Amino acid sequence: MSTYESAPDGYADGTGSVMAAVDHSGAAVRLVIADVSRDDTWLTIPRSEAPMLREWR
Repeated sequence: MSTYESAPDGYADGTGSVMAAVDHSGAAVRLVIADVSRDDTWLTIPRSEAPMLREWR
């Protein structure tokens, strides 16, 4: 696991709230990662391209 000495404003103090979900609503299934405490702060990747947690160990 990586740790960072600095973070963007609002993150170092723990105010961010990041969540992940799998979106099945479109033609392709996608992994969505979003900071739900901020507007327009999200990214998506096709689920087939998303790294598996067990591969990071």
